Amino acid sequence: MMRKFYIISIGMMVLTFAAGSTAKAGGLDSLQLKARAGYNIGGTAPIPLPETIRSIESYSLTPSFMVGFDAALPLNRHWGLMTGLHFENKGMKTEVTTKAYYMEVVKGDQQMAGLFTGHVEQKVKQWMLTVPVQATFQLGRHVTLKGGPYVSFLLNKEFSGISSDGYLRKDSPTGFKILMGDKEGEWATYDFDDDMRSVQFGIGIGADWQVYRGLGISADLNWGLTGIFPGDFKTVEQTLYPIYGTIGVFYRLK
Repeated sequence: MMRKFYIISIGMMVLTFAAGSTAKAGGLDSLQLKARAGYNIGGTAPIPLPETIRSIESYSLTPSFMVGFDAALPLNRHWGLMTGLHFENKGMKTEVTTKAYYMEVVKGDQQMAGLFTGHVEQKVKQWMLTVPVQATFQLGRHVTLKGGPYVSFLLNKEFSGISSDGYLRKDSPTGFKILMGDKEGEWATYDFDDDMRSVQFGIGIGADWQVYRGLGISADLNWGLTGIFPGDFKTVEQTLYPIYGTIGVFYRLK
């Protein structure tokens, strides 16, 4: 809750400062509009990686695009404020090897929990509307640096996977051993879509470089400060943070 409070407070202070400076900056006549599109590259992971995840066997990008609009208001020669609305997808597929990793899974018609050792396939997909509130700094004529908080409202979400080629110690490290094979019907599955957060907060930094007239390229890093699950969700033992970089293009409309 404190993280949410800090982010919202920063956003409110930035907006208040901008409102007080609008008259000095020439009002909305100086407003700049940009259309942008990009590709999100990253993942959802615990920081740091726990010892119960012994190795990452594979990582696959999924189609993770972003499109949106930004409005930037210069406050003086160098500083300004930018906000916008971005429609985006953040997703990934991973395969890891675990040892004594706590999980809740379903095998056949049985739901069970315990410490799993073996192979885990995981798929994460999040469709969202993101609203950034960023301070901008004009570095020369063509480069704009930017940074600040963001809030994302999830429209569709998925967190699912398969546990296979190993065993589950039910309830405790010495509990009953349940074997899981590497074929359908022998493995177990999990699905925590409904348990994911509907709202995420984070902070982003980046840069826009205007290359030719209104056309430019951009690079951004967005780091989630809230995990994708609420704090009281204990089925996944570590907090999973969405950390994504975005490579994109923009066109200045005004």
